[in-house]
Amino acid sequence: MKFDTLQQRISFYENYARLSDFDTRLYSTKKRKSDRKILLKYCVCDKEGLRETPRLYAECKQKRPITRMGCKARLTLKLINYKDNYVIFSFHEGHTHALTTPNSAHHTKQSRNLTLAHKKYIMDNSRADIGATKSYRIMKEHVGGYQNMIASVTNFKNFQRDIRKHIRGKDAQMLIENFKRMQHMCNSFFFKYEVEDKQHLIRFLGRCNFKEKLYIFWGFCVF
Repeated sequence: MKFDTLQQRISFYENYARLSDFDTRLYSTKKRKSDRKILLKYCVCDKEGLRETPRLYAECKQKRPITRMGCKARLTLKLINYKDNYVIFSFHEGHTHALTTPNSAHHTKQSRNLTLAHKKYIMDNSRADIGATKSYRIMKEHVGGYQNMIASVTNFKNFQRDIRKHIRGKDAQMLIENFKRMQHMCNSFFFKYEVEDKQHLIRFLGRCNFKEKLYIFWGFCVF
């Protein structure tokens, strides 16, 4: 088989692994000295190789499971010309371990993905001060059990971590912009805020008349 780009080859083997119920990882790469072009690329089973003995038997508070079993399954791709065309140079199909069962195939790395619905759900729950773990458990009840989840709790935690990292240092500005949008939608909405010498938001006040009722909200920011 011939591929036009290296990424096509990686995606091909990952899809093959997903259908065959095992995980993959990228292995070593051999590059050409003249222009550092990749000549050989290896993609192996995630259980390739063996862990070092000290890491397996060293005394520690939490024992790490054995994840490497010396599996030889791999796919090697080779560059054939200067047009970035790659062909399958070698392929080893056999595994030295049992493959994932159909009931737990959704827990493999290739199968654990967050959809747009998942991301929207996590973001909405974050606004309601609901953490990633609790969001995962609630969604598990919605879909009928863990066996129907296509993402892990770690995926939920990582996405919420990325959200916090993205808004870090911008949360005050996002709050002010949200107030301005509310003021544009409602003429009776009024807000005021104060910042310190370093332009950090320290307090805010908002007031709105809605259906003949007065709503007032305020807050303080602590650093």
